[in-house]
This record gives sequence, structure tokens and C-alpha cells, in this order.
Amino acid sequence: MDFEYRYTAEQQAFRQEVRSWLDDNIPTGVRWPNDAKNMPHETWQWVKTFREQLGAKGWLHATYPKEYGGGGLSAEHDVVIQEELEKQDIPIDGLKFHDNQNDLPALMVWGTDEQKENFLVSRLRGEKIAWQLFTEPGAGSDLASLKTRAVKDGDDWVITGEKVFVGGDSGYADPDTKTPDELQMGYLFCLAITDPNAPRHRNMGYFYIPGETPGITAQTLDLLVGHGKRQIYLDNVRVSSDNVIGGETQGWQVTQTTLEIEHGGGGGATQRERTLSKVINHLRENEGVHDDHLKQILMDAYIDTEQVRLFGMRNYWMYDTKQEMTYHGSQFALLRKESALRVADAIREVCNLSSLLDFRDGKVAIEGEMELHQRETLAAAHPGGTIEVQKVIVARRLGVSRTKERAAPTPATMVASSDA
Repeated sequence: MDFEYRYTAEQQAFRQEVRSWLDDNIPTGVRWPNDAKNMPHETWQWVKTFREQLGAKGWLHATYPKEYGGGGLSAEHDVVIQEELEKQDIPIDGLKFHDNQNDLPALMVWGTDEQKENFLVSRLRGEKIAWQLFTEPGAGSDLASLKTRAVKDGDDWVITGEKVFVGGDSGYADPDTKTPDELQMGYLFCLAITDPNAPRHRNMGYFYIPGETPGITAQTLDLLVGHGKRQIYLDNVRVSSDNVIGGETQGWQVTQTTLEIEHGGGGGATQRERTLSKVINHLRENEGVHDDHLKQILMDAYIDTEQVRLFGMRNYWMYDTKQEMTYHGSQFALLRKESALRVADAIREVCNLSSLLDFRDGKVAIEGEMELHQRETLAAAHPGGTIEVQKVIVARRLGVSRTKERAAPTPATMVASSDA
């Protein structure tokens, strides 16, 4: 069976356009560090400018409508853009990893026309980044048990609370500059209790907070992952009612649209697993693998990642063709998380202790990417819904759990229902 997509002549012409533009706009010598905590400040600034250039062309969020700052392009064009960025070693996910995009589907589905104009346009054009303020020290997997409060005061809301594991942004090489600055803090989309007397899931709001609002403090956390995470303190942060997405007690429903995409409901035009491919190429070009057992381990790992890639492409296709999903998003997330752990084990077994050498070691291979992969895969089992949470969601969507649920609305199903 042939799983490869055959591009049309028009799509191949678009590829040449993208390739030529990237050649003209990516300077020679730009280095993309494996561990984003070691990204130089100058590289960070270049990423910001380049992201805005892509956004101005509509190539940063290619499939979103032009009227809101997207490209209005097809999924096939989006895949072409991602493939060409990958060839330049500037992956589209890399341009976005310091920017959480899970607010975008919620703004599309639940935002008013004015909110889309005020918030969505600058986000899709890459002019503003955003951080997700959901998880709290005592509320992660059970998000509905959060403690952050929003109290109505005239036409405003005053928010007080604490959020953790915020960001996904780059740190700086200089330890003295770890405090986020204006380049890093754009918008904060935050879940907070608005009515403590209302029933669970009907008692919270989804707030869109400008990052420079007084009362916000960000503290950098020294974590296992290879990119910056923050602890955010909200001390009487005043936000206009115009910044509430959805109704003031509809925050849980708005959040489900965010989580639907975060859990994998939008799929991904995923390329082949980056680190494993580099490991295989490194071994092929150097000492090779002569043990049949180790060869089998590598082959099993490669097949494992290909299965995940195809599930991601299935969801990407279903989302693009406006098909309503049920368990598909969390199934993809579950497979992706479990596969990553298995692949990390395989790399460690084949490459032994060399897989644990970081980029500063003189004997390191592929610039320390294996060591980063070992850390990231372990940590990645938790964010965006743990492995156990994904299993619960799949069971509920299949109807084999005591609790039943349906997928939340997304921009794809919203458009499909309006066309009907």
C-alpha cells in the first residue's frame, strides 16, 4: 500500500515559491539549538522577526481564514510549507514552541467578531504570542478543581491565583535574563472560577489577559524539559469584561475546544520522527549496527513512529474535511506519548550511555539531541493530558465508560455545521 501523497503541478509550483522565499529570508548560519533553554538572545529575536514575516504572508497559520490573519490556504499547501521549513531545519513547530496556539481554535469558535479582530488577527500574523494558564499546583489532570478566582468589579474582573508549568517558550543562554520580557509575554489565556456557588463545569470563565497587565509575576522554573516553563502569580489582575471569551460561566465549555486540539483532534501533517531519523543516519554513516537484535530494535522503533505519523495524518485529514471526531484526538495523543517512551528506550538500548551525553560533552553525537530526547519524552507523557487521562477520554468517547461524552466543537465542525 502506498501512503505517500502525490502533489499536483500547482502544489509543486507553490513549493518552489515557498522554497525560493525561504532561501531569501533565512540567513546562512542560523543555528537552531536542540535545547531551547540554550537559545541565544539574538536567535530568539530573529525567530520573532521571521515568525512575523511568515505571518504577514499567511504562512504561519496557513489554513485559517484570510480575514483573520491566516493564509486561507488548503491543507496541502500547509503541508508544503511545513515540509520546506523542515528541510531548512527551521521546523514550524519550532517557530511556535515558545508560543502556545491552543487559544486559536477557541477564539475562532467562541470569540465575538470584535474579539477576533482584537486578538485573533495579531495572533495569526505572529505579532503576538500567548501562554496557557490552566494548570495549578493542585489542579492539573482534574482541571475543574482549580482555585484561581475572578471577582466581578463593575465592568471588569479582578483575578487572583497561581498557575504552573506555563510557557513552552525559549529560555536565554544568559542565566541573568530568564525573567520574561516584552518579547515573551503576549497574551495569557486563563481559566478562573467566576461563580463559586454554581455547579461544577458551570462556574468558570475563560479570560484573555494582556501579558503586561499589572499584578502578573512570572518565575522561571528549572525543569527537566528542554524549554522554559514558568510559574505565574496573579495578584488582583484587572481584566475588562470584553476579554472574556464566551459567557462568564462558559469557561469550561470554551476550554474544551482548546483541549480538543491540544489532545490531538486537529492531527498533524507530521514529518518522520526527527531524533530517531538522525540516530539512524548517524549510525549508518559511522560505526553502524552489527548486532541483529539491535537492528530489530531500531526497525521496531521506526515502524512505531511511522504508525504514529499516519494516525496524525488521519486526524489532520479528518479535521480538514470537517468530519466530526470522537475518540480520535485522544487516541492519537495516547499513541504519540507511549510511542515516544518506547523509542527513547530503543535509542538508549542501541546507543548505550552515549545517548545520555549532552551537547557540552566532547564525545557527544548529533549535538546532544539524543540526551534532550531522553528528557523530553519522559516529561511529555504529562502535559496536554496524561496517558491515563487520554485513556479515560477514549473510553468515554467510545461509550465503554460509566460517563459518556462528545467531542467539543472546533473550527472545523463549526464551519461544517454552518454550511449544513
